[in-house]
Amino acid sequence: MREFLLALDHEGGDLDATAERVTSAYVDELLSGYSVDIPTLLEQGSQSVEAGMSDPVIVEDIFTATVCPHHLLVARGSALVAYVPGEKLLGLGTLTRLVDACSRRFTLQEEIAGAVTRALMEHAHAQGAFCRIVLDHACLQTRGALQAEARTITFQGAGSLKEASQLEWVLGRKLSPV
Repeated sequence: MREFLLALDHEGGDLDATAERVTSAYVDELLSGYSVDIPTLLEQGSQSVEAGMSDPVIVEDIFTATVCPHHLLVARGSALVAYVPGEKLLGLGTLTRLVDACSRRFTLQEEIAGAVTRALMEHAHAQGAFCRIVLDHACLQTRGALQAEARTITFQGAGSLKEASQLEWVLGRKLSPV
């Protein structure tokens, strides 16, 4: 980061601590998902449930941010996560931490919903899982296409929640783009 600032001929004065602040922001916050072991997170944040639970658990408006691997700019927005418990009932905070673990990496938005859904199916043994991610991308809004109002929506379902329409019925509203 220091070399980047020097290459731009920006050094000294108010920028003395910038390299350390930026590095810390990326390592400790924006890319903190790399330090999370997802199977352990889900194991520690769950409890066994009685068989026969078939209603989805839904947490929406989960703040999420990721770093575009093409431009190293931030995309931020929200996630909706739903799952039908199988063997385990997850804590609500565990679901939000799962979204963070999957998104706070160098990753494409198109990969985040799939990572969350796969983790719920494989490690929490859910009967069904669904994740919807809605992000505003700095790389789309502040450079290149300059689309300040553009919002990107991706989603993936698996198992009993494979089709978005199953969850749309529960929520009483559309999840997919119109």
